Amino acid sequence: MTTPSQQPESSRTRRYARRMPLVGAVAAGSVLLLAGPAFAHVSVQPETAPKGGFATVNFKVPNERDDSSTVKLEVTLPTDHPLASVMPQPVPGWKVSITKAKLPKPIEMEGEKITEAPSKITWTAEGKGVEPGQFQQFPLSVGQLPKDTGQLVFKALQTYDDKKVVRWIEPTKEGAPEPENPAPVLKLTAAEADGHGAAAGGKSGEDGGKDTAAAASGSDTTARVLGAAGIVVGLAGVGFGLFAGRRRSA
Repeated sequence: MTTPSQQPESSRTRRYARRMPLVGAVAAGSVLLLAGPAFAHVSVQPETAPKGGFATVNFKVPNERDDSSTVKLEVTLPTDHPLASVMPQPVPGWKVSITKAKLPKPIEMEGEKITEAPSKITWTAEGKGVEPGQFQQFPLSVGQLPKDTGQLVFKALQTYDDKKVVRWIEPTKEGAPEPENPAPVLKLTAAEADGHGAAAGGKSGEDGGKDTAAAASGSDTTARVLGAAGIVVGLAGVGFGLFAGRRRSA
């Protein structure tokens, strides 16, 4: 009986040649599937901010379609933990409006009693909007962040120029798979000694903005690297198969 080590080299080569392209393709597909969700939905970046302070965050909006542009973003602000101060940073090509609502129970901020707070913020494109293959960030300064909860959920509606609306409103439950259209979530961490005027991550002003941009860039870079790695593995498998086939023909 012939053992695997005694089989002719050409036979083993053909067997490996048949397997390698399939393995490479599966690996590439798996990596791309893992990389995709990193930039497929509306999210808050950075993902965390200290309790009791002020934070500068970005609502990151990718265009997940290839046949239309995103022309509107509506973000509903939490009413169970209202934010008395909400200030958007101007975004070229977009106009912004803030809707306020009366609070069922007044809150105090810096010694003042607040009876109404922003309940929704809307960005509307004045031009082409977010075109296919692009994304846009919408910076927002918010505060004072609550101390009695571990997260803030921002439900978002993304409208395309063909009138289609994607509702990013589904809650993410701990230990459960991520829903198809998850709502953006800002995790709240332990309060800092002095949170006044601090950007998310404990820095303010220009430094906070740089860190926010770096975090967003890092997330995109990681996703692209993973995707590229998967493609390389797949191509390597195909190349091995072609090389083995040529050896067999020779």
